[in-house]
Amino acid sequence: MTALVLQTDRVRLEILPELGGSIGRLTWDGRDLTRPAPERATDVLDTGSFPLIPFCNRIRDGRFTFGGHEVALAPNLGDHPHALHGQGWRATWTVVSAEAAEALLAFDHAPGEWPWAYRAQQRFVLDEQGVRVELSVTNTGAEPMPAGLGFHPYFPAGPGARLQAGVTGVWMIDADVLPTAHVEGVWGPDWAAGAPTAVTELVDNCYTGWNGQAVFTAADGARTVLRASPECRWLHVYSPPGADFACAEPVANRPDPFNGEDSGMLTLAPGEAASVWMTISAG
Repeated sequence: MTALVLQTDRVRLEILPELGGSIGRLTWDGRDLTRPAPERATDVLDTGSFPLIPFCNRIRDGRFTFGGHEVALAPNLGDHPHALHGQGWRATWTVVSAEAAEALLAFDHAPGEWPWAYRAQQRFVLDEQGVRVELSVTNTGAEPMPAGLGFHPYFPAGPGARLQAGVTGVWMIDADVLPTAHVEGVWGPDWAAGAPTAVTELVDNCYTGWNGQAVFTAADGARTVLRASPECRWLHVYSPPGADFACAEPVANRPDPFNGEDSGMLTLAPGEAASVWMTISAG
């Protein structure tokens, strides 16, 4: 698998178009800002970040009704019964253009289990501190389509690492990591105040009231700053016990988005587009 490499004097970005249009590695002065993918990686879940399109997180049993369609999505994460993250992360992306510090990738989806046609694009732009990633989707079909967008970056989180994120509430989860009840204030790690990413119980929760910024701080004080567009109203944090990484995912829809109100899902008319962005930079 060939990586597409963008580089400035201080920043190097390796993109893996064939592996979900993912980030293989992002470094600033040689320091990893995202978790580096292993050489010859074949699983997008081992990469540094991948796009979530045209929905984020889980759809309960992969089933929902929209615009007269009874949609049934097959599981796409082993034997987990709930469809995750859309189609883009499991697809090959096409390199539309590439320069020294900027690239554009695209993925065209034909109707299938997801019965709407769409075109997704990712634009990567480097500066001297890191990368800006813009993700967009355009409804290329003849019917209105539901859509949600987001990002799934993995950050190095060794011993002593901490995460600070301006959140005010959290969705509790059941055994299948689906949301159950919303809680205002702190539950578990106090990310708003800053807390260690090392946990004894799984954190895989969607946090609300996010102010659009999250900061990872390593034990040596090195900082990595995540920022995202206002459309990404939720921050999903995934931190498994014993892991050397933690995920802080800017998302424009909450989990189980076809159940409940104010889920963030948009309805795109034919020809209509939506977009989000994130930046990852050295602090």
